Amino acid sequence: MLFPDPLIAGTLIRRYKRFLSDIELADGRTVVAHCPNPGAMLGLNAPGTPVWLSPARNPSRKLRFTWELSHLDSGYVGINTMHPNALAEEAIRAGAIPELAGYDAIRREVPYGVNSRIDLLLRGAGRPDAYVEVKNVHLKRDDGAIGTAEFPDSVTKRGAKHLRELTDMVAGGCRAVMLYVVQRGDCDRFRLAADIDPDYAQAFADARRGGIEALCYSCSVTPQSIEITTALPILG
Repeated sequence: MLFPDPLIAGTLIRRYKRFLSDIELADGRTVVAHCPNPGAMLGLNAPGTPVWLSPARNPSRKLRFTWELSHLDSGYVGINTMHPNALAEEAIRAGAIPELAGYDAIRREVPYGVNSRIDLLLRGAGRPDAYVEVKNVHLKRDDGAIGTAEFPDSVTKRGAKHLRELTDMVAGGCRAVMLYVVQRGDCDRFRLAADIDPDYAQAFADARRGGIEALCYSCSVTPQSIEITTALPILG
């Protein structure tokens, strides 16, 4: 995924009201940018963190900038939770996720379950439909020399609901896959953050026993592009 316009460098002053952030640009101006991430953003929103913003293409948009990346000592981290679905679809179409290769069609946001929509529905002749739920991952806590990506970074009742509904799809003869997209390149494994949301961790374990598959891929992240690149082992 290429960013359509050059990103703009800045420094985070503060994040507030979940979806707002004050950013100081290189020319000294302070702008209010949209923060497209409802999570806790642990380790990514400390004042003084270098950040990168995308400019709005719509001249009538109230907030003229969107916070896209945080720059840490270990590299760039994508914080925009709107990107993983597009990243996943792009990677599947390119054959970069072998476990999801061989399908003829991909549809997005297809209704299923109880008032839910599946992120990606894969269909192919002679194969059961594959329901793919995509989750954005950006959390990495201090783990010595080993980089461990974790999900979630805050309690997600909606995420647990999706796991239960995907289990029902498996029981009905379909394939169901949880795809965790790590928008950073400094991790070499993935695990559930059970201390942050024990209910989600339990729902994940139950779903695995119920036949749901789980995949995790990390990304190459730069101010020019984000691309799914590397499969990560899932612990537990």
